[in-house]
Amino acid sequence: MAPARSGSSTTLGLADSDAVAKGTTLEDATTKWKEGISEAGAMSSFTAAGTTYASFGEQTVPFYIFYSMFGFQRVGDAIWCAADSRAKGFLLGATAGRTTLNGEGLQHQDGHSLLVATTVPCCLTYDPAFAYEIAVIVREGLRRMIDEDEDLLYYLTLYNENYPMPPKPSRAERGIIQGIYRFRKPKKPQLRLFGSGSIMQQVLRAADILQKQFGVAAEIWSVTSYGEMRRDALKCERWNWLHPGEKEKTPYIQQQLGKRGLPTVAATDFMRAVPDMVGKWVPGPYITLGTDGFGRSDTGLGLLHACRERRRRAACPRRPLVAGGCGPARSPTRSRLRSRAGSAAAPAA
Repeated sequence: MAPARSGSSTTLGLADSDAVAKGTTLEDATTKWKEGISEAGAMSSFTAAGTTYASFGEQTVPFYIFYSMFGFQRVGDAIWCAADSRAKGFLLGATAGRTTLNGEGLQHQDGHSLLVATTVPCCLTYDPAFAYEIAVIVREGLRRMIDEDEDLLYYLTLYNENYPMPPKPSRAERGIIQGIYRFRKPKKPQLRLFGSGSIMQQVLRAADILQKQFGVAAEIWSVTSYGEMRRDALKCERWNWLHPGEKEKTPYIQQQLGKRGLPTVAATDFMRAVPDMVGKWVPGPYITLGTDGFGRSDTGLGLLHACRERRRRAACPRRPLVAGGCGPARSPTRSRLRSRAGSAAAPAA
């Protein structure tokens, strides 16, 4: 989507230079340009719209929404070219995640686009769970690209599941932008749960199971970007190396989590390599749960069952708790876990 000002001599978009030379108005000339249904053509439109500040002296911010597997996997080279051309804009990977949309083969079971996106140096990657997180990220992106005139690309995942959207917690904006903020805190937490995207719903259910069935209180953190937290931590690490005589900088993730070594379980609808990116900066035992593998299945419930997300989210935190002597040693039976998993809503197919 490239906004244009109709009827103006400064209309933004792609124009037929021959038509303009013959006296045709820019508005008429732009209506003749069509690329058809083509990811390569759409990325060309995105790059053209994202570089109008240089081509026309006008700012245009494109929003390109696509099936997430048809982005970095299919036209990754074109995205790299857009970055090399210093384009600005938002790339929106719809139906993202391994379990969010099944039924059309593996072409929509994306579990790795967040990893590929982090390979583009100027691309900021986000995996928001709630509508207010998207609003905060887009507003910040517009501020940096337009007000601060930074040459950036933003990649946001969008999902295919319907669930209630909570109100934004107070003072959450900075954490949303930096990559992590505390979504829920009990009085005496015994472990941390990290959630992202639509899998946050499974994290919330797992926290309820742990509290009601085992008496284990879990604080819940919404992780909007493992990639941005890693970049921040690496910047701090590099600065500390180069300035040994000065006060060390602390990565944002460590500022938020502190030094208390609570067991932490990170759940994602992507490969475990995504939350693994920040493992060295998380204090205490750190377990990652993801959706590695192709994810072959015939139904949404079957896919989620195959990935064993619900049961693992409830059971895995117990191991480090028991090892540390602060959790119950009794194990849930197979039938009890199955009944709990079945009671949770399956993702839309």
